[in-house]
Amino acid sequence: MFLMSRVLSQVKGLIQKVHPPQRSLNDSLEGEIQAFLIDEDQLHTYDDLTKVNPVTPATVLKCLQGRYSMKVFYTHAGCTLVALNPFQSIPDLYSLDVMKEYHYARQPQEFKPHIFIVAEEAYRNVRGQLEPVNQSLVVSGESGAGKTWTSRCLMKYYATVASVSSVVKSQDTVERIERRVLDSNPVMEAFGNACTLRNNNSSRFGKYIQLQLDRCQLLVGATVQTYLLEKTRVACQPANERNFHIFYQMMRGATDEQRKEWKMSHDQSFVWLPNSEKTIEEDCFHETVKAMVHLGINAERQGEIFRILAGILQLGNVSFSSSADESQPCHLDRAAELLCVPAEELQTCLRVRTLKAGKQSVLKPCSQADCSVRRDCLAKVIYAQLFEWLVTFINNSVCADKSTWCNFIGILDVYGFECFQTNNLEQLCINYANEKLQQHFVAHYLRAQQEEYVSEGLQWSFVKYQDNQSCLDLLEGSPISVFSLLNEESRLNRASDAKTFRVRLEKELCDNANISWDKFSKVPHFTVAHYAGKVGYQIEGMAEKNKDPVPPELISLLQKSNNQLLHQIFKDNETESQIKKGPGKTTVVSKFKNSLETLMKILHSTTPHYTRCIKPNPECKPLTFKKEEVIIQLEACGIVETIHISAAGFPIRKKILSHCAFTIQCCWLRYQRRRRHTHRQSATLIQAAVRSWLVRNRVRRWNRAAGVIQSTWRKWRSLLKSLAEAELDDAKDLVEEDAPALNPVVRERGSVQLSIIPEPVAVRGWPMGLALASAPSMTVSLTATGFQKMISVIASLNLPSRRGEYQVKTNQYTEELASIRAQPKGSIKLHCQRSPLLYADRQPDLKSDVTGFNEILLEKTL
Repeated sequence: MFLMSRVLSQVKGLIQKVHPPQRSLNDSLEGEIQAFLIDEDQLHTYDDLTKVNPVTPATVLKCLQGRYSMKVFYTHAGCTLVALNPFQSIPDLYSLDVMKEYHYARQPQEFKPHIFIVAEEAYRNVRGQLEPVNQSLVVSGESGAGKTWTSRCLMKYYATVASVSSVVKSQDTVERIERRVLDSNPVMEAFGNACTLRNNNSSRFGKYIQLQLDRCQLLVGATVQTYLLEKTRVACQPANERNFHIFYQMMRGATDEQRKEWKMSHDQSFVWLPNSEKTIEEDCFHETVKAMVHLGINAERQGEIFRILAGILQLGNVSFSSSADESQPCHLDRAAELLCVPAEELQTCLRVRTLKAGKQSVLKPCSQADCSVRRDCLAKVIYAQLFEWLVTFINNSVCADKSTWCNFIGILDVYGFECFQTNNLEQLCINYANEKLQQHFVAHYLRAQQEEYVSEGLQWSFVKYQDNQSCLDLLEGSPISVFSLLNEESRLNRASDAKTFRVRLEKELCDNANISWDKFSKVPHFTVAHYAGKVGYQIEGMAEKNKDPVPPELISLLQKSNNQLLHQIFKDNETESQIKKGPGKTTVVSKFKNSLETLMKILHSTTPHYTRCIKPNPECKPLTFKKEEVIIQLEACGIVETIHISAAGFPIRKKILSHCAFTIQCCWLRYQRRRRHTHRQSATLIQAAVRSWLVRNRVRRWNRAAGVIQSTWRKWRSLLKSLAEAELDDAKDLVEEDAPALNPVVRERGSVQLSIIPEPVAVRGWPMGLALASAPSMTVSLTATGFQKMISVIASLNLPSRRGEYQVKTNQYTEELASIRAQPKGSIKLHCQRSPLLYADRQPDLKSDVTGFNEILLEKTL
């Protein structure tokens, strides 16, 4: 700290010495720059570029150069970390002890700038907030700047510090998760990275790795999202570049037994493996196999994968001529055998095209060029689908269940900005992705930070910066843009014409200043002014690449493969839907644009941390710093503007003030958190009391309502009972357990003679005429003497009856009499009243519905 202040004082003193009393503004600026650059021996001590005064591209460049010469590769630039690629291995810089030093530090910002400071800051942001916010580490830079290595270091850091101890899980489980997360890197790099002119380990796909943390901020899993694999590299490698690493690893690391199985002899060369004599650090086959084993890919599945890759290499050696006899059947047979498909069908699919004419299919021989295109297409679709299967398998292996994790730290590693001698659709998509990331940085920091200064009441004049919104409007804008016109051209049912498409681009987009054309060029192209510079894109073949057509007969052939993995990959209906023709077909640009928009939504929902990787020289030479190469990258990514804005912020202007501001902020944030916590507890208690009162009140109302219902029901039941008893009069006296012996007179007068029963049947009075509801019918006529009215209770007779055999009609039938209690002594009245006993009826079997009435004869003695 004392050394910092001393250096600053010396620099300010030097600046004051060279200041003449009166001079122009330009002279003053040049003098300040010259004064700053006098003491070059001390430039490496500037660990934060906000301390540079004045902030110009020259001073920033000189400071970075001084630090690089002293083998200091990380420098703060306000909210951004600048990382210079040393192009050599420095193991002590990323050792386990260094990780622990930054992790357990009370204030990591006081240590030397390092990628671990950014990692620890993101980790503490998740751990230290009341409501943890997901974090994103955005690693950007051009190809060869060191993004992949930086991402690898970040994953290693989190796998180390986020799983050092676990109470819930055993140590074996923690180590297994850590091992699988780390082993996903070498496998994906082997299948997705390649050696290019700018980088020996260039990522040919984009990936966003989410490291999943539980409530204790321990690493429990991970998931990987990939974007736009450069599958054209399988069949077409640019000059002086190589294919994907995995092919060269197989060539160098395979045993004699594996070579025999893969039909790959030592002296055999492959067309699709250029520059195979070049050896790089990534050509380590055993490391890839070891990582595959840790991820759960067994030996049988590995054998299927490597046979597919060997089959792809054999396809590359298949050449075509005008006659079928002059083709090379040995390579075709080897490819067919490795892919486990019939050689005859493979040859037919490559040489004959199937055309649909209505419901009929027409076979048309392909030209020599078309055969090569179909061969390349077959290899690309196999490799792309194999890569997607591998990513899915890795996710299933390392991804944790949603219930076990609550937050994540995302690491974004995408291809850097590219500008080659010939650029096509792949470079257009890659540079478009970098434009989106640059816009995210501009919106989140360069614009938002200045607006925050204004909202806080600071006197602020906005720093000018390069806004790339106009370039994005050119590429993805609505309704007319490069992508929309390209998709429209690709969906036409005809071959695309490069010159015609160029004319249309010029006509529709001539008002946008970010696109231009060289009218004297014989090759149709267009030039886009990106934030990192102008890039010319070749139009020829761009629409065909955007279509990404796959002949359906090739897919059908692969679905019949005896290779279980290959069969599994291509059996899904989704693959079949991708090869369908029509206006609804998803193009490469549309698919990439949608996936990139999803990524941007994730980034906007997280707290971002930026790391700008800088490539010191284009030749990738160790410790070689070329000013022209570095200054272009600094200007392109807006580092100077970032320093301007950060340096103007009061907390960053001086370090003894930065510490005070940091302390004040900590106290204020602690007070706010405690206050919010107290308010939350109070609100919780109030809510609990209110909910308790509401529940008790509701239960009381339910109890009162239940009491009322029960009381009303009891009263109603008592009323029904009393009404029934009043209606039945002395029914209780008449009901006896044992029937008494009948008086002979009653027996004589109370008996009836049935025609079908030889002996008289005694008629016994029944107090409930309602019992007639279940009485049987008798079909014989019946007369009786004496107590004739008792015949109405014939239902109570103990007769051997069968339904429908006989019917009883009394002499009171027509008077609608149903029951009688005693012999009337005077006149009677008939009354029909509603009975409290429901569904009682005089003759239920004779009616189709239930009336619910009972006809009762009430006697009255005059």
